[in-house]
Amino acid sequence: MSNQNPFDSSGGNLTGFARDVVPITPNDSTDLANVLLAITCKGAAGNVVVITAKGNTRTYPITVGEILPVGISRVLSTGTTATTLWGFEA
Repeated sequence: MSNQNPFDSSGGNLTGFARDVVPITPNDSTDLANVLLAITCKGAAGNVVVITAKGNTRTYPITVGEILPVGISRVLSTGTTATTLWGFEA
């Protein structure tokens, strides 16, 4: 499956439930397989450094169980201290 961005005009589902949930391995140089609808933290709270669907780099302090509902194309390993991150795919 090619990289899909549900935030593009030809993208997928932006209403209702996500179609899948996937574990995230932070990486400084590789985008995620698909742009995520949101992420959640299931391990330890901390910062998560992401590249948004708009291409901006953001650092967000995430707590355990919190859902960050923003389009994310990459989770960076540098600066990310939160653990056991999961992503919601369209």
